Amino acid sequence: MDIKEIQSLIKFVAKSGASEVKLEMEDFKITIRTGSAPSTPETTFVQQIPMAQSPMVPATPPVVQESAKEAAPTESTPESDDSKYLTIKSPIIGTFYRKPSPDKPPFVQVGQDIKKGDVLCVIEAMKLFNDIESDVSGKIVKILVDDSSPVEFDQPLFLVDPS
Repeated sequence: MDIKEIQSLIKFVAKSGASEVKLEMEDFKITIRTGSAPSTPETTFVQQIPMAQSPMVPATPPVVQESAKEAAPTESTPESDDSKYLTIKSPIIGTFYRKPSPDKPPFVQVGQDIKKGDVLCVIEAMKLFNDIESDVSGKIVKILVDDSSPVEFDQPLFLVDPS
């Protein structure tokens, strides 16, 4: 936690009206006390606890949990329904867009027939807009990503019925 985050936390606690907040993490403890009397100033204690592990270790579990959350919805769908469909996945990391520009219609809709080579969406990566083309022919069954949302490499984008 850096100084700006600590200052934001102090401001938040002061606005909330709480008299005391304690925050304990693996590498530090913070106690913020606000006095109820106007003459009592805001007091902040920060204690740095030396860590035997690298600072990257606390960041690892949330990433694992997010991956588990992303995997959970695909596991909860019936296997028999999705097994007959082909999945078109993201070839890059970036921001997913269904339309070529905000004032244009989407590239594809659910139920639309597509051919190999048709543009399905655009993924913006490093200020470059990359057309994502279909590798298969078929019918769009489901669009798995919301417009203007971030996508990861190999993340499922579309389900296509090849029949």
